[in-house]
Amino acid sequence: MRDLQIRLSLWIITTLTNKNEELQNFLETVDNTLTGLQEESCKVMSDLEAELGQLSSTLEEKGAELRGIIKEEKCRKEAELQKQLSDGKFALLSCEELLEFANQTLTITSEEEFLKVGWEEEIKSLKKHCEIIWKVTMAPAFRLTTRPVVSENMSQFTADFSAERVVLQRLHFLPVPKAPEINISRCIVHDNNITVTWRPASEVDGEGGPTEHYELEYRKTNRDSSLRAAGDACWEKICDITETQVTISGESLIPASSSVRVRAKNKTAAGEFSESVTIETRAYNFGFDASTAHAELKVQGDTVTWEPQGVKGHDLRLRGKESKSSLRTVATPSPNKVAGSRAGRDRFAGESYTVLGDQEMIGGCYYWELCPLADWKSFSVGVAYRASLGRFDQLGKSTGSWCLHASQWLQSSLAAKHNNRAKALDWPLPQRIGIYCDYDNGDLSFIDVDRLRLLHCFKTKFSQPLIPAFTVWCGGITITTGLQVPSFMENFLSTNRSLSNLSQ
Repeated sequence: MRDLQIRLSLWIITTLTNKNEELQNFLETVDNTLTGLQEESCKVMSDLEAELGQLSSTLEEKGAELRGIIKEEKCRKEAELQKQLSDGKFALLSCEELLEFANQTLTITSEEEFLKVGWEEEIKSLKKHCEIIWKVTMAPAFRLTTRPVVSENMSQFTADFSAERVVLQRLHFLPVPKAPEINISRCIVHDNNITVTWRPASEVDGEGGPTEHYELEYRKTNRDSSLRAAGDACWEKICDITETQVTISGESLIPASSSVRVRAKNKTAAGEFSESVTIETRAYNFGFDASTAHAELKVQGDTVTWEPQGVKGHDLRLRGKESKSSLRTVATPSPNKVAGSRAGRDRFAGESYTVLGDQEMIGGCYYWELCPLADWKSFSVGVAYRASLGRFDQLGKSTGSWCLHASQWLQSSLAAKHNNRAKALDWPLPQRIGIYCDYDNGDLSFIDVDRLRLLHCFKTKFSQPLIPAFTVWCGGITITTGLQVPSFMENFLSTNRSLSNLSQ
């Protein structure tokens, strides 16, 4: 009875704690929404003022342009009329002068006075009359057009903006596009990529505002897709998508599943997000845990190189205790260690030139690949229980580590190693090794990817989380992760297992 009461009390406490956390998250979400509403309101108000300002500015610019056209035409007509007025006044003045000149020449008033005038005077009088006739015919008054060259009509500049006023009266906010719908059946997962496909709202219900582009957001979630787990990660964005699909690439997707949502946008208006969907990539992505690396191993991205302290490059000189017989063994030869700074507590030390991966494996299938660098001499690749490896332990020498060891130091050798036992493999040294771990079935396989050959398969029963493990001596290796388990792997293994000893 006492145990039941304790369990009920614990259940009540747990339930209330979870509800309390849920309410706190809810209040935080509402508070963030309120803050976002205030910020968004200020933003759209500012955008509205900017749009109205631009509209007013455009009207002012157009009005100034139209006023300029009217003023230019008015000035042109005024100039024409002023010129015509000036020419008319000058012609009138000339005409008055000729009239006075003509009156002066016509002073003979009777026939008797005309007969009294001699021939010379008659000729002079006739010449003067001819001069008057020439001046009259050539006077500006007779060459001047007596009609205005331009009219006062300016009706061609009459403005009617009634249609534009109607348009202005119809001004309103942009229609917000409706949320699209993610088409799960057409989403594709491949290696470290997810191709997300969606349908516009117009195809879903025949409605939806104009759409210029889309915006997709995604974030990592736990495999159980709990709301709490989803709320802890920040959304990452892909903007300005013009198609109805996009491919997401990157290590942030792996190994957890990803929550994805998309919304439509036009100019500045953005619609609501679609219902978020969870897509699991299933690929295994990891990196090197540099904090575990031996002091003489350099971790740089997906590459590890052996850089001995106090030795220049790879021009090695074997010293001291090593003999030719020890160099011919399957185990990795090691030069005398050069004294250096003390390694950290988690770092491998001594002759264990080892580095671990930073992601564990527990349940399911995992696959990655390794390629040695051009100057490599010796390396091992495999998996281990983290707790089973001491700082000075080498891969394959304990019950909690399994590895494939390759060496081309003095002579080429390839071996599978576990629990301090080594099985020599009669096969050329591979340049690309695939590592496949089926945790649930207890399979750890090594494949020559270029030749599609199963090199070795350990068959066991894993009891703890596994971690990728690597040993590098002289040279370096590079790994490729975030790969899906090859579709041919199961058939490949079932066909080729007969070529290897499956028990070790």
